[in-house]
Amino acid sequence: MLAPVAWRTPPRAYGPWELVTSLLTEGLVERGVDVTLFATGDSITSAVLDAVVPRGYGDDPGVDGRVAEALHIGHALERSGEFDLIHNHLDWLPLALGDAWQAPMVTTVHGFSGPKILPAYLASKSRYVSISDADRAPGLAYEATVHHGIDVESFPFRLDPGDGLVVFGRIHPDKGTSDAIEIARHAGRHLVICGPVVDDAYFAERIEPFLGADVEYLGSVEPDERADVLGAAAVLLHPIAFAEPFGLSVVEAMACGTPVVAFRRGSMAEVIDDGVTGFAVDDIAAAVAAVPLAAALDRAAVRSTAERRFSVGRMVDEYLAVYQRILDPGT
Repeated sequence: MLAPVAWRTPPRAYGPWELVTSLLTEGLVERGVDVTLFATGDSITSAVLDAVVPRGYGDDPGVDGRVAEALHIGHALERSGEFDLIHNHLDWLPLALGDAWQAPMVTTVHGFSGPKILPAYLASKSRYVSISDADRAPGLAYEATVHHGIDVESFPFRLDPGDGLVVFGRIHPDKGTSDAIEIARHAGRHLVICGPVVDDAYFAERIEPFLGADVEYLGSVEPDERADVLGAAAVLLHPIAFAEPFGLSVVEAMACGTPVVAFRRGSMAEVIDDGVTGFAVDDIAAAVAAVPLAAALDRAAVRSTAERRFSVGRMVDEYLAVYQRILDPGT
């Protein structure tokens, strides 16, 4: 299992690729699969851990991420002949090494960033898994779509939330944090903002001036706090300005019973069961109108849908089927 090395696996706070890699790794080990996890040295796993990068480069500004990734990938490449299968969660760079890998590879495309990286994908013999049908790149053949799974039990169901709203994710124009503030203002509801600031100018100009009694910023919330924050909200807002490949916070909120109002971009219409777990809408006005409708949805139905569609067990089942097809094409 080739994890990213931007953050620890699993991450302490932000790190969606590392989180999914961790959940899949632990789920496979529970099924009796012999897994070696190539990740940062401070990673926590029940698999065999192999590391040449001590800490994630996102935690250490003195480390060049490109160098860390190259050393990490090079080490896994040297050992690749020891394994039946390599599962790559590290985007395009391992693909550029082509036939040097000594075992079949499957790559989970955690988010196709643009056409400029497509040549690395087209040149590789790796098999590909998309995380949503919406994120598939034209011209690239896929083995399957496997939606992310989460540890549903880590997100306890909450029947009695408050009246407020929450927005979860990077503080960046892509995530629509300022639109969430406007939606909450027009809906007349308190808003909690969670996530790391990755665009300082955007935060200073579009977010910070509005913080106060009605808009609260909690920073980057630790994993053990996520369920409390998500479960306490009447609705999660997800007014994205880009084609979201999946959206872990969306299904984490659902696991708590919290419905979602999201802009209809990327995978949102695929992940949200409209009128059951929330609403995918087209603009701010529609989002404002959808907030009370979402808040009135049956939270038990939101939870049960999340359990059925987005559990770790379902994700592990689907990846095991992918592995089987690759290793034994006759099945």
